[in-house]
Amino acid sequence: MVCLGMKKPALTSNCDLMPVDYSRFPSPSFVLEEEKLRNNLALIRQVQDDAGIEIILAFKAFAMWKAFPIVREYLGGATGSSLHEARLCFEEMKARAHVYAPVYMPDEFEELMTYASHITFNSLNQFHQYKDQLKTSVQPISAGIRVNPEFSDVKTDLYNPASPFSRLGMTEEHLQDGLPDGVEGLHFHTLCESDSFALEGVLQNLEKRFGHLLSHVKWLNMGGGHLMTRKGYDTGHLINLLRKFREKHDVHIILEPGSAIAWQTGNLYCTVLDIVNNHDVKTAILDVSFTAHMPDTLEMPYRPVITGASDPQMGLPTYRLGGTSCLAGDFHSEYSFQKPLNIGDHLILEDMIHYTMVKTTTFNGVKHPTLAMWTKDQRVELFRKFTYDDFKNRLS
Repeated sequence: MVCLGMKKPALTSNCDLMPVDYSRFPSPSFVLEEEKLRNNLALIRQVQDDAGIEIILAFKAFAMWKAFPIVREYLGGATGSSLHEARLCFEEMKARAHVYAPVYMPDEFEELMTYASHITFNSLNQFHQYKDQLKTSVQPISAGIRVNPEFSDVKTDLYNPASPFSRLGMTEEHLQDGLPDGVEGLHFHTLCESDSFALEGVLQNLEKRFGHLLSHVKWLNMGGGHLMTRKGYDTGHLINLLRKFREKHDVHIILEPGSAIAWQTGNLYCTVLDIVNNHDVKTAILDVSFTAHMPDTLEMPYRPVITGASDPQMGLPTYRLGGTSCLAGDFHSEYSFQKPLNIGDHLILEDMIHYTMVKTTTFNGVKHPTLAMWTKDQRVELFRKFTYDDFKNRLS
């Protein structure tokens, strides 16, 4: 089990927690661990309080709403990027959402306003299209514009929104003459599981390109990608950076991390159903699918950590891991184990709560993992089991 780097002595190390009794869960299951989630949230709230800023949950990484009552004990809000996410925030986080989307649907905007406290527009065109409609909102809504500082440490193009040709946000050429009346905030999102030194580079570029706007806004949303719960993250540097920037520009700062909240808070429990040996390549076929249940492992791509397994080693039993769908590419490259795998063995794919559950599909009609939680008092809570109706009702 990987241990989080908790720097505050008041927090419990995730290495010291009671291990999950996976035998009490059905296979396959996504298993959230309550105490690990609380540890992350406690650290994040300390950063929020020490820096004098606001931190909210990003649904695009973690939208397990049965756990929102826990999140609400530590954080006061959330961000959404669609009508449905905004409504989920209103109903289950009990707060109006900070909303950003690349584009808004004209037939949804009126309802969207009922769930929103802030709405950030991706372009000046979008702002001008909806600025008059904003004035009809019963509740005041603060409008913002997304900007592109054209700086990021993200190496994978699929997850890098800060290229000069990105469709996400306005580049400096559009805002040389200032902001239109009615815009109260700026928003950027350029990071992905990054550290505070990458954020420092973003802020330097932000000041270079958009510094003339900072004295004219009430708030600055720095988006997500701030992986402050990762082992070795320098939270002291983050706090000082945010505090100095806030004081320098007299602006309210908002962060909306997704991964940091659910980082290393739970795993995917699964079972070996078959072992296929073709041309001396052994594939252990699981009761889960990489393409349907872990698409980020193929998109990013990255190799999931598996408890008790390692990269391929000479002399050890070695297997590819195959998914249950009929897609040819539904597999991951070789892992070595201390002893041969057998049909019926169970595997634990680690850190599968953030960005994984939110991207699952019912492709091929494969069985979707149960959503569950291991509580801090060692109880099993099964939040949802999926059935044929879940598959059928997505189709027509």
